[in-house]
Amino acid sequence: MLTDQIADMFNRIRNAIQARKRTVDVPANKLKKEITRILFENHFISKYAFVTDDKQGTIKILLKYDENMRNAIQGLKRVSTPGRKKYSGVSGVPKVLSGMGIAIVSTSKGVMTDGDCRKMNVGGEVIGLIW
Repeated sequence: MLTDQIADMFNRIRNAIQARKRTVDVPANKLKKEITRILFENHFISKYAFVTDDKQGTIKILLKYDENMRNAIQGLKRVSTPGRKKYSGVSGVPKVLSGMGIAIVSTSKGVMTDGDCRKMNVGGEVIGLIW
């Protein structure tokens, strides 16, 4: 059984990018659906779809490449783990590559990016960094 499902999601995306795959399937849950939504809204992926089945369902992600087959996602990093949570106040939310990337933060007002945290003046658990 997997203990860190977000790290598994990041690894699946990273492996698909290295293999130059167009799509990747990830087992679904609420947090992964929110992370996928944030990736889409920030133009890191082209499309996504939720596929339901008898179990938990699947998220089908269409990766975004340019004409030279360079992916929009250059890096993924998991910050909080099940054994070591990383919390940050609004002033300590990380800024990724001077705003070129995003930090995904789970707050009391939902899952959002670092920029949204600063706008809404909330902090929370830093889930991961994407650039």
